[in-house]
Amino acid sequence: MSESTVSIELVEKYLALTKEARTKATPVAQEGVDKERLASMLRMCDDYASDARHFMDEGDLVRAFGAINYSHAWLDAAIRIGLMDGHGDDHLFTLP
Repeated sequence: MSESTVSIELVEKYLALTKEARTKATPVAQEGVDKERLASMLRMCDDYASDARHFMDEGDLVRAFGAINYSHAWLDAAIRIGLMDGHGDDHLFTLP
């Protein structure tokens, strides 16, 4: 298999990685944190993860791979703008 092939194993790897990241990241508890914006970002993360599983079940691995990467990007964005804490984990997150 070449590096440009999207496989079930690759999608499952990123589904698991994003699930781990979603569990590890925690909201920043400080005054002024926009909880509505954070809730919206987490909803987008969860919706894209759900889409990824749906596309994988349908056999559309390219869209599944794209969706799970979007899902993870919402977590990275929430950490990057200071709404969530990635607890220093530069394996799971793109830290500020």
